[in-house]
Amino acid sequence: MRLLVGMSGASGAIYGIRVLEVLKDLKVETHLVVTAAARETIRLETGLSAREVGRLATETHRIDHFTSAIASGSFHTDGMAVIPCSMKTLAGITTGYSDNLLLRAADVTLKERRRLVLVVREMPLSLIHLENMLSVTRAGAVVLPAMPAFYHKPKTVDDLVDQVVGKVLDVLGVENNLFKRWGRRLLP
Repeated sequence: MRLLVGMSGASGAIYGIRVLEVLKDLKVETHLVVTAAARETIRLETGLSAREVGRLATETHRIDHFTSAIASGSFHTDGMAVIPCSMKTLAGITTGYSDNLLLRAADVTLKERRRLVLVVREMPLSLIHLENMLSVTRAGAVVLPAMPAFYHKPKTVDDLVDQVVGKVLDVLGVENNLFKRWGRRLLP
């Protein structure tokens, strides 16, 4: 399996880092592209550098490297997650404004009819945000907001992060056991 991972500048860098950790453990080939704003967010929120995060990926790609393999539909992938996905990145993907490699890779993912998961991070949402989410969903993407559930009785922030990451991996078709799943309750 080969997946693309994009990290944009929205808060929630831990989600992107955790998905890379899990995919590395599962021996999934990953190609990472990080925006300039994401580099800063990673540093501010985690104390890590983008270079350290990049070591979790099989390969990293510069945001301005338009001749990278991931810019072409002939480079086969099984899908892409933009995690976290800022509203700026959402707007770029929605409108096809591919002025950096992350946006181009997402555009290619959509045009090739591959799975694209956008883990949006913003609140409250404006009408523009909601319309962009609707538009990109119509284009074939899956909008998966970073909204952790509580039915699995999380005890730590890591439990909350793992539940969101587990859902992202589910949508991408990656088997995982990151959280306790909803089960059928038996009546007495």
